[in-house]
Amino acid sequence: MGRIGQRFNELKKAGKKALVVYLTAGDPDLETTGDLIAALDAAGADVLEIGVPFSDPTADGPTIQAASQRALKGGTTLPDILDMIGNIRTMTEIPIVLFGYYNPIFCYGPELFAKKAGAAGVDAILVVDLPPEESGELRQYTDREGIDFISLIAPTTSSDRIGKISKNAGGFLYYVSITGVTGTKLPQASDVKRDMERIREKTRMPVVVGFGISTPQQAAEIAPYADGIVIGSAFVRLIEEHALDNNLMNIVASYAKDIKRCL
Repeated sequence: MGRIGQRFNELKKAGKKALVVYLTAGDPDLETTGDLIAALDAAGADVLEIGVPFSDPTADGPTIQAASQRALKGGTTLPDILDMIGNIRTMTEIPIVLFGYYNPIFCYGPELFAKKAGAAGVDAILVVDLPPEESGELRQYTDREGIDFISLIAPTTSSDRIGKISKNAGGFLYYVSITGVTGTKLPQASDVKRDMERIREKTRMPVVVGFGISTPQQAAEIAPYADGIVIGSAFVRLIEEHALDNNLMNIVASYAKDIKRCL
């Protein structure tokens, strides 16, 4: 069992829910991203999603789109991100999910990417635009390296398809709580409850809920129906606002602690 499975097992035994935090790698720079990983680990975050900046992040709202543009302008590349993760892995055992789109992986080379990601200590990948039916060309390499393939489930996903997705997914399932892009709508607890009941009928895998959750109150409302919640745009926005603040690490860590207390 890998780091992700161990973390969710520990949380379940303790009666707690996972806090999954998304960061855009290279925003404001890769050194800061590494420092933020360490700070969030110390603050109690359970899993980190490290976003690979891409020029056309179709699933992301304006906040993360802007962060991707800043990171790309700063020269952030996929190989540099893997190097950064490898360096920070010597200091933390927090599960790390590499989040992004297939184009940078395809251009880098799927086999080389899998080898480098495995060596760096990446625990899982979530490739937004690579559906299960097309994932084989990447998974033939990442599965070999022991890297989990995280799958998405949307409010529009049928029960039959949920079952098919769950059979081949790894790590955890990511339930997208809204129809739309990240950070633009607020999820409704009643809708999450309804869809989580459908998902639970098809799988015993851990399920986290993301897209639109940004406050401790929202986290507390959604958490009872899931194994964890994902917060991305709110953290990215906080980092943008305080990028030049010497107290950035404490500000981000304090926000994470506020969320974690609700879980």
